[in-house]
Amino acid sequence: MEEFYQAIEEAIRMTGYKGPVDGEEIYDEINDEIEDKEPGAYVFMSKKTDDTFFEYKIQIFEDQFNLSAIDIHTPDQVYHADFD
Repeated sequence: MEEFYQAIEEAIRMTGYKGPVDGEEIYDEINDEIEDKEPGAYVFMSKKTDDTFFEYKIQIFEDQFNLSAIDIHTPDQVYHADFD
């Protein structure tokens, strides 16, 4: 799993986003949000600070999920990390 967490962090860093990023925290947050959700495509938002939020684009299947993209919204810019 550590490789997956690092892949999330690296993809976000490659966008130029300089804020703190924790791949394990992101993964855990997504798992909490998708619990008991029906299969389908979802967008989840997570407020990180007063002026920054993460937008997760996720596809949920019967026994797994696919993180398609993360958009990080800051006051100055939107950073996009594509995982597909």
